[in-house]
Amino acid sequence: MNNPVTVEVTRGHIVESRHRGMAVVVDGDGGIVFSAGEIESAVFPRSACKAMQALPLVESGAADAYGFGNKELALACASHSGEPEHVTTAARMLASAGRDETTLECGAHWSFNQPVLIDQVRSLDHPTNLHNNCSGKHSGFVCTCCHTGEDPTGYSTYDHPIQQAIRGIMESLTGATLTHDNCGTDGCSIPTYAVPLKGLAHGFAKLGTGQGLEPIRALAARRLFDACMAEPFYVAGTKRFCTRLMEVAPGKIFAKTGAEGVFCAVLPEKGLSFAVKCEDGATRAAEVMIAALLARHFETDSQEQRALAAMANPTMKNWNGIEVGEVRVTDVMRG
Repeated sequence: MNNPVTVEVTRGHIVESRHRGMAVVVDGDGGIVFSAGEIESAVFPRSACKAMQALPLVESGAADAYGFGNKELALACASHSGEPEHVTTAARMLASAGRDETTLECGAHWSFNQPVLIDQVRSLDHPTNLHNNCSGKHSGFVCTCCHTGEDPTGYSTYDHPIQQAIRGIMESLTGATLTHDNCGTDGCSIPTYAVPLKGLAHGFAKLGTGQGLEPIRALAARRLFDACMAEPFYVAGTKRFCTRLMEVAPGKIFAKTGAEGVFCAVLPEKGLSFAVKCEDGATRAAEVMIAALLARHFETDSQEQRALAAMANPTMKNWNGIEVGEVRVTDVMRG
């Protein structure tokens, strides 16, 4: 890759670290509104594409059959922090389909939230699959299988019908051909596919605008986005960047992070989609990149624009609360 420096980290007045990356903003037709770096390069979306993977839950009728509301649908798109509300909601989703955590194939890990982690260590012998940040997505897979009559056993494998369906959805949305050749295994054990960053952004633009989609998919996408924007805590958790972005402009921003420096966002009202990838996989760089791009599309000096701009250029403090530097986007990201 030959990507520009998109983010700098300073200490005092000196640039201490630099992050290279790529970024793209597209409209519903796939037209490029902004780009930086090699946007045709393939990246693994990782968890950033969970809203795409949740489409069968709604399209199949499973969400309605089990009476799922915004919290459950948001959790199906989530990389949550394993907080109590997340865990109980995932368990409730599974119970609706007559299943429990033993059906999940995502693996177990402790909460990402330090106070919750400390409480878990004190009260639990070990975390369960429900604590996994992907348990909502996996519960959605299980519920879809149960509703459609598929055996959920092995639902995380490449050839299972639910993963075949998701592969077809991803191909349709991104325009990429997905096979074993560009497939890896995600942290939660499901297949993940490398697609061009531009194609990933265009896929989200389609979901945000409904352009080029069958009516059932357009409605399902809007329902999932609306659920996430209505319940941002269930998409991520306390003080998480996805949650904070959506809280800046309620009902106007859909945002979802992925591992290894990927971040996607949509402004449904403006018909724009955003995708970034930090080349070295740093989350801190991807966060400020996506915030900077979003800030450019809100009215100058509006409350939303000011909040997003601050998130795009956060100060760093040491353990004594002393400001020691900042994380900032470069001129490349300012256009």
